[in-house]
Amino acid sequence: MTQPVFDGHNDFLLRLLGRPPGDRRIWREGDGTGQLDLPRVRAGGLAGGLFAIFVPSPMGESLADQEALFDNPPYELPLPAPLALGPAQNAALAMAGHLLGLAREEPGFALCLDAAGIEAAMARGDFAAVMHMEGAEAIDEGLDALHLFHAMGLRSLGPVWSRPTAFGHGVPFAFPSSPDTGPGLTDAGRRLVRECNRLRIMIDLSHLNEKGFDDVAALSDAPLVATHSNAHAVTRSSRNLTDRQLDAIRASGGMVGLNFATAFLRPDGRKNPNVDWGTMMRHLDHLLGRLGEGGVGLGSDFDGATTPDVLRDVACLPALVQAMRDHGYDQPLIDRITHRNWIDLLRRTLGA
Repeated sequence: MTQPVFDGHNDFLLRLLGRPPGDRRIWREGDGTGQLDLPRVRAGGLAGGLFAIFVPSPMGESLADQEALFDNPPYELPLPAPLALGPAQNAALAMAGHLLGLAREEPGFALCLDAAGIEAAMARGDFAAVMHMEGAEAIDEGLDALHLFHAMGLRSLGPVWSRPTAFGHGVPFAFPSSPDTGPGLTDAGRRLVRECNRLRIMIDLSHLNEKGFDDVAALSDAPLVATHSNAHAVTRSSRNLTDRQLDAIRASGGMVGLNFATAFLRPDGRKNPNVDWGTMMRHLDHLLGRLGEGGVGLGSDFDGATTPDVLRDVACLPALVQAMRDHGYDQPLIDRITHRNWIDLLRRTLGA
């Protein structure tokens, strides 16, 4: 039997952005591109995960134009400009519409609002999806849109995706670099954290800089969570978490999802997909050492990142599970990492 996996982060909805409303065949059938679709989900044992609403920057301002820099460290990629609210909302609504459409039209695809819903979907053999927003460009400073998206099913939100928003500042893609790269949350960002706590929307710290992280830690009454981040002690990327940050996450009862992106895994910070299992195990070992067995999950970044050749798409997840076994992780720990910790964390954050 394939090991069930609940994943803390994917960008599948970005592949649907720009397609005609209702055209979601690439989920059901696959189209030979990307890293995630239903046939490969079944092959890999993926039982559910957080589906990110991520608004890309306009053409000409994309990090894709600078990707060659990833293989020539040291580097610090200039961030795209902030996005205007109107266009960001249009894109975010389109992606939310696609996610709700999948739940409405695809047999066995469930949009889940709490941990009980996730567990019930998995018990039925359905795919358990949670709506996440990566970067709050679609949220107005008055937070009316936060309530609107919450009513649609939003249960997890990252105030920034690296580029600045009205709420805070993210880390640039830099190596070697600490995450201490700028100012913290704005006043609007502090209001956003408080309202997310009140609505029981999980706050994702993955792209926030260090001062923003500290501001959330000081304000939030929920567990601290980074859905897709790695250990700075292993790879000195600005996107990775320092031991001090990991200790704060553990103290809050939070967790971290291991990011499969090669530039955040490789000790040299390069994007080259030639990454072995040992490199991933070093990150997992370090995260487990700082966070404990209840504080580590998976946050693949499938459809949003270059991943190792050995983990090129979701169908390769059983090989990752086998690598954990070969590394000496027992079955209870593998269960925790692959799905149990996420469900327990979401119960503490979203409710039963």
